[in-house]
Amino acid sequence: MELADALDWLRANHRSVLATRRRDGRPQMSPVVHAVSDDGRVLVSTRQGAMKVLNVRQDANVSLCCLGDGFFGRWVQVDGRAEVVVLPEAMSWLRFTYAQVAGEHPDWEEFERDMVSQQRVVLAITPERAGPDRAG
Repeated sequence: MELADALDWLRANHRSVLATRRRDGRPQMSPVVHAVSDDGRVLVSTRQGAMKVLNVRQDANVSLCCLGDGFFGRWVQVDGRAEVVVLPEAMSWLRFTYAQVAGEHPDWEEFERDMVSQQRVVLAITPERAGPDRAG
C-alpha cells in the first residue's frame, strides 16, 4: 500500500490502536484518536505521564492500526518513528488535532488552558510504511 493512500484513509478515519514497545520488548497497545498533519505526520494527543510517552522516549518505533467506524472491514497499519512534542511547541498541533477529529472548539482559550493543566503532549509519527496490501 502506498503511504499517500494510507494517509488518506487516516485523514478520514480517526480511531486507532497505537502500539509502542515496553522496555522488555513486549507491545503496549493504546486506543487513541489521531489526526494527520499537512506534512503527513500522524498526530496523537496524550498526557505527559502516559506509558506510551515513556515507551516512545525509549524506542521511537511505533505502529498504528486504524479502523473504520464499523470495526470490521477495511483497516490500515502504518509503521514509523514517533517524537514527543511538549508544550508550548505542541499547542498548535493539539489545536489542529482537535479540529480535525472533532471540529471547531467553542472556546479555544479554555481548550488551551485545559491542555496545559492536563500536561498534554503530541506524539508526532513520521510514517515509513503502510499496509495491508490485500484483505486477509
